[in-house]
Amino acid sequence: MSRPDFHERIRQQRQQRAAQNRVRTRRTIERRDGVRVEVDGRWLLEFCGNDYLGLAQQFNVVNALQNTASRDGVGAGASHLVSGHHTAHEVLEREIADWLGYPRGLLFGSGFLANLAVQQALLTEEDDVCVQDRLNHASLIDASRLAGCRLRRYPHADPEGAVRQLKLAPGGAAMLATDGVFSMDGDVAPLRALSLAARMSEALLYVDDAHGVGVRGPEGRGSVAEARLGPKEVPLQLVTLGKALGGYGAVVVGDEALVRHLAETARPYIYTTALPPAVAAAATTAARYARREHWRREKLQGLVERFRVQARQRGLELLPSDSPIQPVMCGDEATALAMSSALETAGYLVPAIRPPTVPEGKARLRVTLSALHAAAEVDALVDALARSRDAVSRVRGAA
Repeated sequence: MSRPDFHERIRQQRQQRAAQNRVRTRRTIERRDGVRVEVDGRWLLEFCGNDYLGLAQQFNVVNALQNTASRDGVGAGASHLVSGHHTAHEVLEREIADWLGYPRGLLFGSGFLANLAVQQALLTEEDDVCVQDRLNHASLIDASRLAGCRLRRYPHADPEGAVRQLKLAPGGAAMLATDGVFSMDGDVAPLRALSLAARMSEALLYVDDAHGVGVRGPEGRGSVAEARLGPKEVPLQLVTLGKALGGYGAVVVGDEALVRHLAETARPYIYTTALPPAVAAAATTAARYARREHWRREKLQGLVERFRVQARQRGLELLPSDSPIQPVMCGDEATALAMSSALETAGYLVPAIRPPTVPEGKARLRVTLSALHAAAEVDALVDALARSRDAVSRVRGAA
C-alpha cells in the first residue's frame, strides 16, 4: 500500500482554501506608534488590535520591562518549578489575584497553554466532561480534545442548552466553560444564568475573560465582576495579559486548592520555560494602570457608542455588542476581502475574518477600538467602511 504524499495533500488543501477565498497571509508590522502601524512602507490607522486600553507602549510599562531586563536578563532560565520562578512572577500573580478578588493566581506563557492546563489537570477521567458554548475560543475547544475528556457544546449564549448538555453527561466530573466576552462577536456570556446552571448540575464554572478584564466591570475587573459574581460562583477564571494589558502571557485565578493543584500537575505549566521576568514586570505595571485609570475605560466606551450610532446611521450591519469588538458583517468571504482591501487603500488596517474562524456565511470585518483612537478617527473609519461597502456593491452589480 502507498501512503499519501504530504506535499500533494497540502497542495490540494491550499487549492481548496484559495477557491473559497480562505488563504491566510501574514502582514509584517515594520513600526508601531500607538494605533498607527507601518506596513510595506506605508502608515495605516489600525482598527484590528486588542490593545484596548492603549497600554502596550505606555512609558512606565515599557520602562518596567527595560529595567527588569537590564537586571534579570531576557529570559527566566528554566521552568517555574526548577529555577525559573522569579520575584517578578510572584508579584504579578499576587497583583492580578488581588485585583480580581481571588485568593491566588498562576502565571502561564499564553492563554492557549492556560486553558489546556486547566482542563488537563482537572478533567482526568474517561467520564469527565467539558460543556462549552459553541462560539468559545479555539483554545478552549482544543483543550478539551487534548485533555481527552468528553466535549459537549451548547448553542451560543444559551444557559438552558448548557443545562441540557450537562444532564446528558455521564457521572464523571463536569466543567462548564465559556468565554466572558466572545472574541469574534463581541457579546458577553450570560454569566449569572450559567452560574446557576453550573450549580444545579454540580459543575465547575470556568470563564475565559481574555477580552473582558481591563475593559468591563468595577475597576476593570471584567465580566465576572460585572455580573456580580466571584470565586464562589466562578472558582476559576482566565486573564490574558496580551489584550487590555498590552503584553503577553496569562494568569489563571482561583481558590488556593485549585491553583495549587494546577501548579503541581498541569503539564503546560510544569514542562515549559517560565515567562521572561521583564514581561511579567511590564504586565504588573499595566495591571496597576488598568485598575486605577478609569478614564481609559470611559473614553473607550464613548468611542464604542459613537461607532455604533454612526455605523447604524450609515446602514452597516453590526452585531449586538457593547464591547470594543465591533464586527461589521459582510456575509461571504469575497465581500469581506474586497472591503478590507478598499479600507487599506483608504489608510486603514482592518483584516477580513473568514471561516473557519467564524461560521459559514458570516465573514466580517472585526473592527476593534482602543482608548488611543480619537473621535475624529472613528468618524472617518465609519465613512470609509460605508464607502468601501458601496464600492464593492457597485462592482458586483456591474459584473
